[in-house]
Amino acid sequence: MTATERDPSAALAADVAAPFVRVRGLGVTHDGESAAAPASVTFDIAPGEVVLLLGPSGSGKSTLTLALNGLIPHAVPAEVTGTVEVDGLDTSVTTVAELSTRVAMVFQDPDAQLVTGTVLDEVAFGPENLRMPVAEVLERAESALRRVGLWDRRAENPDRLSGGGRQRLAIACALAMGSPLLVLDEPTANLDPRGIEEVYAALGELVASGDRAILLVEHNLDAAVGFVDRVVVLDDAGRLAADGPVDDVLRGRADDLHAMGVWLPVSTIAALRLRRAGYVLDPLPLTPDELHAALEAQPPPPSVVERAAFPPVVERAALPPVVERAALPPVVERAQRDETPRAPLIAVRGLTVRRGRAEVLHGVDLDVAAGEFVAIVGANGAGKTTLIQALAGVIPPPRGTVRVGGLDIGRSDARTLSSRIGFVFQNPEHQFIAHTVFDEVAHGLRLQRLSDDEVRERTMALLRRFGLEGRAEAHPFLLSGGQKRRLSVGTALVAGAPVLVLDEPTFGQDRARADELLGLLGELNAEGTTVIVVTHDMQLVTEYAHRTVVLDDGRVVAAGPTAAVFGDADLIERSGLRLPPLRRALHGLAQHPELSAVARIADLPGGTAVPA
Repeated sequence: MTATERDPSAALAADVAAPFVRVRGLGVTHDGESAAAPASVTFDIAPGEVVLLLGPSGSGKSTLTLALNGLIPHAVPAEVTGTVEVDGLDTSVTTVAELSTRVAMVFQDPDAQLVTGTVLDEVAFGPENLRMPVAEVLERAESALRRVGLWDRRAENPDRLSGGGRQRLAIACALAMGSPLLVLDEPTANLDPRGIEEVYAALGELVASGDRAILLVEHNLDAAVGFVDRVVVLDDAGRLAADGPVDDVLRGRADDLHAMGVWLPVSTIAALRLRRAGYVLDPLPLTPDELHAALEAQPPPPSVVERAAFPPVVERAALPPVVERAALPPVVERAQRDETPRAPLIAVRGLTVRRGRAEVLHGVDLDVAAGEFVAIVGANGAGKTTLIQALAGVIPPPRGTVRVGGLDIGRSDARTLSSRIGFVFQNPEHQFIAHTVFDEVAHGLRLQRLSDDEVRERTMALLRRFGLEGRAEAHPFLLSGGQKRRLSVGTALVAGAPVLVLDEPTFGQDRARADELLGLLGELNAEGTTVIVVTHDMQLVTEYAHRTVVLDDGRVVAAGPTAAVFGDADLIERSGLRLPPLRRALHGLAQHPELSAVARIADLPGGTAVPA
């Protein structure tokens, strides 16, 4: 629901009210960089507005948010051109402390802003520093924690929370400040689907009165699209590419945004593809319900009716062998190859892991065969990250409980583990050790005692593949969130381990880079690398994973072919998850039985002109 639907009078007031935020010609060039990102950007935010900021990775979205609260230039060295005014205050000459009463910030990495020993103290920290009365501090803290579902855990150390729990805590800290402007940088990246719904419901209540504004940087548009009023888009050079209402930008310029590599709702990407197959979808749908209704309102296009007249076996038999292999979806192809059971490459038996006094995993049994692409899903706190950290030896499992290729992970040293398993952390910064991007990648190759020429050649080849060649001499911590993620994956890949384990691999990526990364993982998997991912992106799981493991409260409650797991809607709901957007949109279509069983964008008609 947009602000207009929430409160039409609030939207009218936003049209006539003076802007709360005025950005004029903003350009930011970080130390050591030659180009500004953002570059000469101008826009306003009025009271009561919810503005979505989109753009490819590296376009300057996170940098722009830091300029709004004064961290740039006061805390982060950078050359700033243009002006930023918040509530009439010039951020270049106003202290961060004073701006904090007007701008509350939720960073892309929640760990970057958590500083105290208990959940309650963390939320109270900001209001306390504003010297508010104790009663008001406690009232604000309780209200904020209840909004994000953490009040019952107020006495715990934030370190005990899952990644999604810490994300909720960071949001609560921002809510407790009561600032008129709330800036959220990827606020739902670490949240499970149910948690995402709850956070947006809480934010919707917050802005319903019309006296607060929100600037939102978000890649998960399926959850955000009904919450925002306006969309501002930066291009890959950091320039303003679009600024307007949701319909004008996301519907009217969907093709342009898709070509730019910007995320769109899954239903919109599906509709772009279906249009090429002859389906009439105008206006473009933004939600599963809209796509479902639009398809039910029309018969199949002639091209689909003609194809339906030929049995699939006849069509496939007519294809040359090479074309047939290319045409089959990877999951189907894999299923045909895997007719005989294989001995597990990874065997987990009775794995129990404790953190402090809490038992996080309870007697987990799990097998993963060589060459599988496996997704591990579950609600926040289910134990997903703990499980994969135990698989990779990041947290030492009890001896005899985890074996990889016969190697007992609980008895192995770090060098041996790194040759067997490449691990990518949820927060890329947790694994950076070098002072340049080049050296970060080269480190793993140097450990293999390769020649300097081979190290340089292989490092630069990997950086080119991940779009980081131009950042080779930059410090890893100065990369954008998406660039950091690509670098962390590259460092795990470079050693050539037979197993690659990734925690939220698409976090912080624009759509083009996410497609590229997942395509690379698919190539590696096709070549024999075993890939295991933890993710909250149910559509990603459906598109790429051959098998899915569902965790709930530290136990495996389901493990099987991805299609079978997501075919059990009750199981998905009980586990705190949601069906993928495309399945919700197409399931049960009466007018289009040819689409009703499709779960992957890659399997939709429309060819490859519009990438999935």
